[in-house]
Amino acid sequence: MTNTPDILKTILAKKAEEVARRKSGMSIANLEEIAGGVERPRGFYKAIQDKVLKKKPAIIAEIKKASPSQGVIRENFQPVLIGQDYAMNGATCLSVLTDKEFFQGSEAYLQMVRERCPLPVLRKDFMIDAYQVYEARALGADCILLIVAALEDELMHELSDTATKLGMDVLVEVHDAEELQRALKLDTRLIGINNRNLRTFQTALQTTLDLKQQIPEDRIIITESGIHTHDDVQLMLDNDIYAFLVGEVFMRAESPGKKMRELFTL
Repeated sequence: MTNTPDILKTILAKKAEEVARRKSGMSIANLEEIAGGVERPRGFYKAIQDKVLKKKPAIIAEIKKASPSQGVIRENFQPVLIGQDYAMNGATCLSVLTDKEFFQGSEAYLQMVRERCPLPVLRKDFMIDAYQVYEARALGADCILLIVAALEDELMHELSDTATKLGMDVLVEVHDAEELQRALKLDTRLIGINNRNLRTFQTALQTTLDLKQQIPEDRIIITESGIHTHDDVQLMLDNDIYAFLVGEVFMRAESPGKKMRELFTL
């Protein structure tokens, strides 16, 4: 991936070291055994599809303590309470950051949230190895994220196929037209368009509107990053985009769930 931005290269190098350590501690066979004992996937795609078909906002509400660009976003970080707050206020699904090094996330957060909240949960991490997909299911994840900018095509297809085999849905994330064409070769029906430029970290909602024209109607578009106001939400709804992944603006509010309800006027 010669065109990979430097920050992403740094994250992926650290992630490769982390995965190597994990593999030495537990085998895929062990993970499969654990996965056999967790509740079956809740239907992440279906939950979103049900809202989109009714032309109502489908909100993937994110549980995130920090980010490389913003540092610590929420000091008083109680993932289960945040997840319950989202659920009570009308979220469709949850996204839980599990990357420790750059986002101060944890696999334990995902497990706790999944056990204590009724909504489908996305494992938000940098997936670079099939091992992590088995791990995601063992943790209870209902969906995984695949970032096209971080993956070669062959590996991306392998990870997607593994997730499908384990009953999970896949959200594939793109930043530009080239990545989108690669993503559309996957069978996954969830296409996330990240409005944040990986090189400049600036966000432009126009990215979603531009790429929308190239996406078949049988896929669901999820707009990611840069949704901060009623006008931002309305812009997407006016362009027939009903699925949103939002985190930072909620995490900065005293009650993330109430902020979500207010932003989407649910």
